[in-house]
Amino acid sequence: MAGHSHWSKIKRAKSTVDARRGKVWSKVARKIIIAAKSGGDPSANLTLRYAIDEAKAVNMPKDTIEKAIKKGTGELASEQFESIVYEGYAPGGVAVLCNILTDNRNRTAGEVRKIFEQRGGSLGSTNCVAYLFQNKGLITVNVSDTDEEKLLELVLDAGADDLQKVDDLFEITSDPAHFEAVKQNLLDHTVPLQICELTMIPDNQVQLEPATASKVMALVDALEDHDDVQNVYANLDAPVDE
Repeated sequence: MAGHSHWSKIKRAKSTVDARRGKVWSKVARKIIIAAKSGGDPSANLTLRYAIDEAKAVNMPKDTIEKAIKKGTGELASEQFESIVYEGYAPGGVAVLCNILTDNRNRTAGEVRKIFEQRGGSLGSTNCVAYLFQNKGLITVNVSDTDEEKLLELVLDAGADDLQKVDDLFEITSDPAHFEAVKQNLLDHTVPLQICELTMIPDNQVQLEPATASKVMALVDALEDHDDVQNVYANLDAPVDE
């Protein structure tokens, strides 16, 4: 299995920035609230389990997690959030996909459109770029933490689609239906995991010269800084300084 992607490097750098901004807890809490609307038991609600795992990964306190679950199930009062996907284009023709959780669709639409326009991009129509991405499970492992042959055997046995070595990381991708099995098999064999999430991975990536790539990342920065934006995905292939 071969290939080259900087997607997990971008994700790793972006998650660090998000944590510094202090917004990650409120964003994850919204995910928990939305997920808990389908049931407050994480053993029966896989989406809620993933949201709780994400909360634990960013050290969210247990009582804050429990409060978010109760808001989702209706035991506590909460704003009414809705989930929206916005799509558009960044400089260089890069496709951008944004997952939104908002309590005011009109306000958020105007603010997101402004962010795109101020940074050389444009907000597009529904499904204008979504077809360029696939919903996948993504797990990364430090190269120094495992043997490639052993890792390949473990992930294939559990149903993974692909394993790639990218710089100092192994990137493992899987169908969402097999994500939990792949993750659990690695944990059972005490393989330390880095990124571990359901994400949107582009089928193909756009290579840009550094100046344009920097403009794209500036747009991604601004979108991720917005309180209502949960995740931003782009089909950019460019080195990221960490």
